[in-house]
Amino acid sequence: MPTLHELQQGFTAAVFDANRIDVCRHIRDNGLSAARRLQIYRHDVFTKFTEALAAVYPVVQRLVGAAFFEQTAREYIVHHPARCGDVQAFGDQFADFLAALPQVSGLPYLPDVARLEWAYHEVFHAADAPPLDPNALAALPTEVHGALRFMLHPAARLLRSNYPVLRIWQVNQSEADPAEVVRLDEGGVRLLVIRRGLDIEFETLSEGAFALLDALAHGGTLAFACEWAIAAQPDLSLVHCLSGHIQRATLVGFRLDSTAN
Repeated sequence: MPTLHELQQGFTAAVFDANRIDVCRHIRDNGLSAARRLQIYRHDVFTKFTEALAAVYPVVQRLVGAAFFEQTAREYIVHHPARCGDVQAFGDQFADFLAALPQVSGLPYLPDVARLEWAYHEVFHAADAPPLDPNALAALPTEVHGALRFMLHPAARLLRSNYPVLRIWQVNQSEADPAEVVRLDEGGVRLLVIRRGLDIEFETLSEGAFALLDALAHGGTLAFACEWAIAAQPDLSLVHCLSGHIQRATLVGFRLDSTAN
């Protein structure tokens, strides 16, 4: 007789793999066959998670069509089952899954559209944070500024794409002009996706501004981030860029760190 843990593992495996019927011998019929009971549960699970993916990735669904999206969602659910009970956390690997899917290789921008939608989803649900206190920053001696490590707002994400994914996202909104067309040769984008108040904003960044924020987001010191930004865009005004993102609460905290970059 299997243990309770073994039964639970077997049942979970059977939900995601229709060929796993061995668990059925431990399920009572009681009016419905064990296989039918398992099928009902499997249908509910796949329906729930497909709906969750569709809610997060409506533009991806619109681009590939509802039938194909549902089929792809089912494959994703099998290969990347939920790791926690919070359905809002489900779907974080969908963009990478699409990138490896041969059936959508003719839509090279699709994974980045998915990354934009996931960023929007995360920003929508992220925590809020108070703005950075400029007086606390001004109180620090100038010689330690290079060792500062700034924190981005919890509801901020950075995204770089070789494709005009923001325009693709915009023209696939319900209020968009259906006659509007996006050309892939319009060029790529560097985006800050951020929630300010109750509004989610898309801010197009210069090469240097993106490099600065990206370095800070990955834990780099201010000195390292500034070097990285100037290397990317020599004419960038570091003071204007940094102060602007402090004032607009893109950066909401800092700590002093004397360790290496």
